[in-house]
Amino acid sequence: MEPRKLNWQEFFIPRLIKASGYSAILFVVLIFFFLLREGLPALGQVELDVLFSQRWYPIEAYFGTLPLITGSLIVTIGAMIVALPFGIGTAVFMSEIAPRWLREILKPLVELLGGLPSVVLGFLGILLLSPFLRIFLDLPTGLTALAGALLLGGIAVPTIVSIAEDALDAVPYSYREAAWAMGATRWQTIWRVTLPAARSGVLTAVMLGIGRTIGETMTVMMVTGNAPVLAIKLNSIFRPVRTMTATIAAEMGEVANGSTHYHVLFFIGLVLFLISLAVNITASSVVFKSKKRAERVLS
Repeated sequence: MEPRKLNWQEFFIPRLIKASGYSAILFVVLIFFFLLREGLPALGQVELDVLFSQRWYPIEAYFGTLPLITGSLIVTIGAMIVALPFGIGTAVFMSEIAPRWLREILKPLVELLGGLPSVVLGFLGILLLSPFLRIFLDLPTGLTALAGALLLGGIAVPTIVSIAEDALDAVPYSYREAAWAMGATRWQTIWRVTLPAARSGVLTAVMLGIGRTIGETMTVMMVTGNAPVLAIKLNSIFRPVRTMTATIAAEMGEVANGSTHYHVLFFIGLVLFLISLAVNITASSVVFKSKKRAERVLS
């Protein structure tokens, strides 16, 4: 029997796929080292008590990053409070309740919403949402953290819906039939069977939604007021704030290369990178533990 000749596609395509996977890791590592190279000099040029103070005014050498960090956190937390119930609820409705014809309409609409440019949402926020919030809540200005949280929640919803709905669809239909055979209602089946079975996928959807909100720039820069004030009180959600991403986008084009302000902006980018990395590592560890627990139960 003659040995089969190796097809060139069988030789190159697996190696190309492997190289693509390694290149993703390489790019992340290179970005991290670039941020370290450009951001760490800020620690030598600015004292730590100044770098983590409450005032950001680079013209007078005040480089306090705490208002920017707290501004990003309050907007992100507010966005998740908005996005989680709407996102997971919509995914459950599309996967478990909606008829086939309605699902075929809703899914493209959700994906279309996810493809809207953030600058368009920012314009809608300036023209419609901010004036409404100012009048409805009797605020001095509608450009607040609340406006940013509502818009970022809307941006995160399509990501959560798309991935969570796919995870719910992947749950075998036999799980639902078994629950119904035991006398469970539709809601009990969704809450006690389908969602726990799709826990890892739903959690991945939530983490990707958080990552989308943390990294969003144009929308928050347009509707949050861009006031670098410390946001640690409950009523800070109704006041203007400034996020880390908005600060980098607004000021990076105006600084001199190699200046203290330049290195501090890269330090902010490094902090943002580490926060995103921590979110992803946490999500991966939770998903890994969930899979291990499921394998233990099945065995």
